[in-house]
Amino acid sequence: MTNSVLCAVDISNGDLDVNVLKTAAALADQDNAQLDVVTVLPDFGESWVSGFFQADFHEKALEEAQVKLSELCISALGDERNAKIRHVVATGTAYQEILKTAESAGSDLIVIGAHKPDLKDYLLGPNAARVVRHSTVSVYVVR
Repeated sequence: MTNSVLCAVDISNGDLDVNVLKTAAALADQDNAQLDVVTVLPDFGESWVSGFFQADFHEKALEEAQVKLSELCISALGDERNAKIRHVVATGTAYQEILKTAESAGSDLIVIGAHKPDLKDYLLGPNAARVVRHSTVSVYVVR
Protein backbone atom coordinates (compact mmCIF):
# COMPACT_ATOMS: atom_id res chain seq x y z
CA MET A 1 0.00 0.00 0.00
CA THR A 2 1.29 3.43 -0.96
CA ASN A 3 0.86 6.30 1.50
CA SER A 4 2.60 9.04 -0.45
CA VAL A 5 3.40 9.55 -4.12
CA LEU A 6 5.92 12.17 -5.18
CA CYS A 7 5.59 13.49 -8.73
CA ALA A 8 8.59 15.36 -10.12
CA VAL A 9 7.89 17.89 -12.86
CA ASP A 10 9.84 20.56 -14.70
CA ILE A 11 7.73 23.70 -14.98
CA SER A 12 9.91 24.91 -17.84
CA ASN A 13 8.64 21.98 -19.96
CA GLY A 14 5.23 23.58 -20.44
CA ASP A 15 2.59 20.91 -20.99
CA LEU A 16 5.06 18.03 -21.40
CA ASP A 17 4.53 16.97 -17.79
CA VAL A 18 0.71 16.87 -17.90
CA ASN A 19 0.77 13.13 -18.62
CA VAL A 20 3.27 12.61 -15.79
CA LEU A 21 0.96 14.45 -13.38
CA LYS A 22 -2.10 12.52 -14.52
CA THR A 23 -0.27 9.22 -14.10
CA ALA A 24 0.96 10.17 -10.62
CA ALA A 25 -2.54 11.26 -9.57
CA ALA A 26 -4.04 7.99 -10.83
CA LEU A 27 -1.43 5.96 -8.93
CA ALA A 28 -2.02 7.99 -5.76
CA ASP A 29 -5.79 7.66 -6.09
CA GLN A 30 -5.55 3.86 -6.39
CA ASP A 31 -4.24 3.65 -2.82
CA ASN A 32 -5.83 6.84 -1.48
CA ALA A 33 -2.28 8.18 -1.07
CA GLN A 34 -1.12 11.76 -0.61
CA LEU A 35 0.11 13.32 -3.87
CA ASP A 36 3.08 15.66 -3.61
CA VAL A 37 4.40 17.51 -6.64
CA VAL A 38 7.94 18.90 -6.74
CA THR A 39 9.79 21.12 -9.17
CA VAL A 40 13.42 22.13 -8.80
CA LEU A 41 14.98 25.48 -9.60
CA PRO A 42 18.69 25.55 -10.42
CA ASP A 43 21.06 26.81 -7.76
CA PHE A 44 23.56 29.51 -8.67
CA GLY A 45 26.14 27.84 -6.47
CA GLU A 46 29.05 30.24 -6.39
CA SER A 47 28.41 33.58 -4.73
CA TRP A 48 30.10 35.45 -7.58
CA VAL A 49 27.45 34.13 -9.99
CA SER A 50 24.60 35.42 -7.83
CA GLY A 51 26.18 38.88 -8.05
CA PHE A 52 24.88 39.16 -11.61
CA PHE A 53 21.27 39.02 -10.37
CA GLN A 54 19.13 41.36 -8.28
CA ALA A 55 19.22 40.71 -4.53
CA ASP A 56 15.64 39.39 -4.44
CA PHE A 57 15.89 37.38 -7.67
CA HIS A 58 15.78 33.99 -5.95
CA GLU A 59 12.75 34.87 -3.83
CA LYS A 60 10.90 36.12 -6.92
CA ALA A 61 11.87 32.98 -8.82
CA LEU A 62 10.52 30.81 -5.99
CA GLU A 63 7.23 32.72 -5.94
CA GLU A 64 6.85 32.50 -9.71
CA ALA A 65 7.71 28.79 -9.68
CA GLN A 66 5.08 28.17 -6.98
CA VAL A 67 2.44 29.91 -9.13
CA LYS A 68 3.47 28.02 -12.29
CA LEU A 69 3.51 24.70 -10.43
CA SER A 70 0.00 25.29 -9.12
CA GLU A 71 -1.21 26.37 -12.58
CA LEU A 72 0.27 23.22 -14.13
CA CYS A 73 -1.46 21.03 -11.54
CA ILE A 74 -4.77 22.83 -12.07
CA SER A 75 -4.58 22.52 -15.85
CA ALA A 76 -3.73 18.81 -15.62
CA LEU A 77 -5.92 17.71 -12.71
CA GLY A 78 -8.44 20.47 -11.98
CA ASP A 79 -9.01 22.82 -9.04
CA GLU A 80 -10.53 20.25 -6.70
CA ARG A 81 -7.65 17.77 -7.03
CA ASN A 82 -5.07 20.57 -6.88
CA ALA A 83 -6.40 21.67 -3.49
CA LYS A 84 -5.32 18.31 -2.02
CA ILE A 85 -1.78 18.37 -3.48
CA ARG A 86 1.28 19.43 -1.51
CA HIS A 87 3.33 21.66 -3.83
CA VAL A 88 7.09 21.78 -3.27
CA VAL A 89 9.55 24.13 -4.96
CA ALA A 90 13.15 23.17 -4.22
CA THR A 91 16.45 24.73 -5.23
CA GLY A 92 19.53 22.76 -6.21
CA THR A 93 20.42 19.82 -8.41
CA ALA A 94 17.24 18.25 -9.76
CA TYR A 95 17.82 14.60 -8.92
CA GLN A 96 19.28 15.35 -5.47
CA GLU A 97 16.37 17.60 -4.51
CA ILE A 98 13.82 15.07 -5.80
CA LEU A 99 15.41 12.37 -3.64
CA LYS A 100 15.60 14.68 -0.59
CA THR A 101 11.95 15.66 -1.03
CA ALA A 102 10.91 12.01 -1.33
CA GLU A 103 12.77 11.16 1.86
CA SER A 104 11.44 14.11 3.88
CA ALA A 105 7.86 13.51 2.67
CA GLY A 106 8.06 9.80 3.39
CA SER A 107 7.19 9.00 -0.22
CA ASP A 108 6.66 5.37 -1.14
CA LEU A 109 6.78 6.01 -4.88
CA ILE A 110 8.39 8.61 -7.14
CA VAL A 111 6.81 9.35 -10.52
CA ILE A 112 9.05 11.08 -13.03
CA GLY A 113 8.99 11.70 -16.77
CA ALA A 114 11.64 10.66 -19.28
CA HIS A 115 11.50 13.30 -21.97
CA LYS A 116 13.19 12.88 -25.33
CA PRO A 117 16.49 11.48 -24.14
CA ASP A 118 19.62 12.16 -26.14
CA LEU A 119 21.35 9.22 -27.74
CA LYS A 120 23.99 9.32 -25.00
CA ASP A 121 21.30 8.73 -22.38
CA TYR A 122 19.86 5.71 -24.20
CA LEU A 123 16.64 5.10 -22.28
CA LEU A 124 16.19 7.91 -19.75
CA GLY A 125 17.02 11.55 -19.36
CA PRO A 126 19.94 12.22 -17.01
CA ASN A 127 17.82 13.31 -14.01
CA ALA A 128 15.37 10.44 -14.33
CA ALA A 129 18.26 7.98 -14.63
CA ARG A 130 19.90 9.34 -11.48
CA VAL A 131 16.65 9.25 -9.53
CA VAL A 132 16.10 5.63 -10.56
CA ARG A 133 19.69 4.69 -9.72
CA HIS A 134 19.85 6.37 -6.30
CA SER A 135 16.29 6.10 -4.98
CA THR A 136 15.52 3.88 -2.01
CA VAL A 137 11.85 3.66 -3.05
CA SER A 138 10.19 2.52 -6.26
CA VAL A 139 10.31 4.87 -9.24
CA TYR A 140 7.67 4.90 -11.97
CA VAL A 141 8.99 6.41 -15.20
CA VAL A 142 6.45 7.92 -17.58
CA ARG A 143 7.40 8.16 -21.24
